[in-house]
Amino acid sequence: MAQPYWILALDTPDPHTVIGLREWIALPELGVVGLRAKIDTGASTSALHATEIVEFDRNGERWVRFNAHLGTQVQRRHRCEAPLVTRKLIKSSNGHTQTRFVVRTLLALGDHLWPVEFTLTCRKTMRYRLLLGSKALMDGKWLIDPSRTYVQQKPQNLTSPGAQ
Repeated sequence: MAQPYWILALDTPDPHTVIGLREWIALPELGVVGLRAKIDTGASTSALHATEIVEFDRNGERWVRFNAHLGTQVQRRHRCEAPLVTRKLIKSSNGHTQTRFVVRTLLALGDHLWPVEFTLTCRKTMRYRLLLGSKALMDGKWLIDPSRTYVQQKPQNLTSPGAQ
């Protein structure tokens, strides 16, 4: 008896599309390289730890300036600017509702590079400064193996047009 098509598809996944529960990423347009991300299929949106968020006008468009926080043991801050996509009402897993700024920027994971929307929020009590949600994972077409971590290679010093 032939195996169902979905079993055949999962028998030999492309290793370039498999990620674990934690991965190294980069945000080249923001100048951020080597940031650990938690993969969270239960979260719809992706979130980036940011503080000192200020909205401003640039050539008639709305932008935000913020500090992205990198690292967990040693805190490093990186000043970023990005066009404002929108503001979004987010309900956290503990039921708390918060309005957050949303930015779109390129995300590098392994050898993939694609645009992802991030909400900006304080994640100082969280172990990972970046949460990669299901919308970004679907756009990136990733297969998640929850038994593994850091499957993809760590992105190197990437540059992108418009990088700051």
